[in-house]
Amino acid sequence: MTKYLISFPSEAMVVSDEELPAVADAAHAVLEEAKAAGVYVFGGGIDEQTAPVLVAADGAVSSETYPGSEIRGGFTVLELPDRETAEKWARKIAVSCRCSQELREFQYDPQS
Repeated sequence: MTKYLISFPSEAMVVSDEELPAVADAAHAVLEEAKAAGVYVFGGGIDEQTAPVLVAADGAVSSETYPGSEIRGGFTVLELPDRETAEKWARKIAVSCRCSQELREFQYDPQS
């Protein structure tokens, strides 16, 4: 089984305040479906109010980050048998969230 990252940047989700409760309910329903199917690993949204830090190889912590590494929005990690199945789940999430999703595959790691 392979782990897949399904994600979107925060600016991709453009819904009105009135629509937000329905979108949240629909997204939570898909996550509950993934949990029931035994494919949910974890997910959530990046706290954009808390600034990231960079922890250097020597342990030093600074407020800088890697250029171009800004991560915002929400994500879900699912463990699935193949990319076709991952695309089906990404489709379900995109429809429920009413915004396009990016799909990425984690490299195989025998320890995870």
